[in-house]
Amino acid sequence: MRLGLNTFLISSGFTDADLPLIQQFKSYGAEVIELAIVEPAAVTVSKLLAALEAAEMPCPIVCGAFPPGRDLRGSPEEVAATVTYLYELIDMAVQLGSTIVCGPFYSATGRAGSHTAEEREQQLEQIATALKPVCAKAEAAGVILAMEPLNRFETDCVNTLQQAVDLIGRVGSPALKIHMDTFHMNIEEEDSAAAIIKYAPYIGHVHASASHRGLLGKDQVNWDGVLSALQTIGYDGDIVIESFSEDNQVIARAAAIWRPLYHSPQQLSVEGLNFLRNTWKQFTSKNCQTA
Repeated sequence: MRLGLNTFLISSGFTDADLPLIQQFKSYGAEVIELAIVEPAAVTVSKLLAALEAAEMPCPIVCGAFPPGRDLRGSPEEVAATVTYLYELIDMAVQLGSTIVCGPFYSATGRAGSHTAEEREQQLEQIATALKPVCAKAEAAGVILAMEPLNRFETDCVNTLQQAVDLIGRVGSPALKIHMDTFHMNIEEEDSAAAIIKYAPYIGHVHASASHRGLLGKDQVNWDGVLSALQTIGYDGDIVIESFSEDNQVIARAAAIWRPLYHSPQQLSVEGLNFLRNTWKQFTSKNCQTA
């Protein structure tokens, strides 16, 4: 298991200009970097590979972004654009030696409203139909597509792990997994730890995010329960801290960051990674003593 940081912490979309973030995040204690790729054409893979090698941080995670216009339950043009984008992310992941492409790729982020049962069924079937060829490409490439449930204020489509599992069942691909995020789970799940254990076979990626998007461990997430549950199910994938800075105005507005949540990205990163590392070790020690 590796602990890492998502580039949205500083950048509104990773490009060649953000290559120094790789070494910067390593200096904060990250073992892996999650690249928030908004526009694949803005990234030169050869340069990115060289930067990753220089920092000794191989096999990054590829994280997608889904603003208006990328929507698998949208118009035919929006669906086609989203599928093309996901194909590009999968190809990039293969070139980078990554095995995870993650994000809320079922719908445009921020699209939230009420729907009839018939409308919802039609939307879910449209999403599943669009995802089948994407998942087939991911399977052939050895890449996991990790789908992120978002809270009700950011989507009306997939809010809970149960809803994600239902959509996975419609698609029927072993490449489709859940990308769980503790921020969203803190809002939507009755019991985050219980949900982790119940849906263990489907969990493919983890975001560690505070309930207020600030410092981990100084919030209302039940971190003991979440990390203990991940150990119970034998999770050995990556855990990535995702947060946003008010200085990053594009992302701050999208994520509703209206007040300072920490002093600096460095503080959030160093303290957050240390918190996760120490808490994880604490439960490892307890489990060993029990065994």
